[in-house]
Amino acid sequence: MPTTSEVAVAADIEELTAKRSFWQSLVRTARKQPVGAVGAVLVLLMVIAAVFAPVLSSYDPTANNFADMHQPPSWEHLLGTDQFGRDIFARILYGARTALFVGFAASFIGGGVGLVLGVSSAYFGGRFDLIFQRVMDVFMAFPLIIMALAVVSIASSIEMLKEIPSSVPVIIAIIVPFIPRCARVVRSSALSVREMPYVDAARANGFSHSRIVLRHMVPNVMAPFLIMLTAFVGQAILLEASLSYLGLGVQEPTPAWGLMLRGGAEEYALSAPWIAIFPGLAITLAVFGFNLFGDAVRDALDPKLRSQ
Repeated sequence: MPTTSEVAVAADIEELTAKRSFWQSLVRTARKQPVGAVGAVLVLLMVIAAVFAPVLSSYDPTANNFADMHQPPSWEHLLGTDQFGRDIFARILYGARTALFVGFAASFIGGGVGLVLGVSSAYFGGRFDLIFQRVMDVFMAFPLIIMALAVVSIASSIEMLKEIPSSVPVIIAIIVPFIPRCARVVRSSALSVREMPYVDAARANGFSHSRIVLRHMVPNVMAPFLIMLTAFVGQAILLEASLSYLGLGVQEPTPAWGLMLRGGAEEYALSAPWIAIFPGLAITLAVFGFNLFGDAVRDALDPKLRSQ
């Protein structure tokens, strides 16, 4: 019978082997999907910047300091200062929080609603599916930015929404155009799932429609849903920046990358170009990272590519 020390040593060896296999599989995946690894690193850096913003910069991103206006990048201000003397590096770090909050909230809510609606449309079929798809066609006829502009304009005019944070109408404006796009993709996969024997068996056993949709069909369309979800985050970040740049998104004093571009970046493009360069670079890298990561997720979940 093994002693207590032998059991402890065996447990340590097993834990060390598990850790080693995890890192080996991670390195193997990075070698197999180098583009996805680059995207994952960019996403991870964005998350680190958002979480550890107070540690990475001691400056208040909302505090004006007119004595330090238009300071070029230096050791004191790594990315320079804007027209109000605010540290650009600090505002980019805290702006990552706004971008991630809006991006993940809009993507998960819009994608989740689109997932349920798309599966329900495929499950019920018939007249319900026909009417639902025509409604989705109406929404998809408008480009993302146009639909988001219309929704945020309506949301901003509602008296009840004027008392809440400015990011909430932006999230609502991004959710609305995301729902039909997710529902259309999910429905195409759910149509084949509907014909599976286990769905017929669930109907024969008298299960409710909601249980069949949520317990039997939704889990089997998660692959295209996850691909759409990762793509939606990058699109949501870009939409939030576009709305903020146009003055219909996040409002001062909340740090936001699109708001930084709007705040006099054109006026100081020649005298202080860093005011526009670094927020624009942050938006580009964030969207680029999520798109690369989404492509890697698609390749990993695609059975044809996975078998090669």
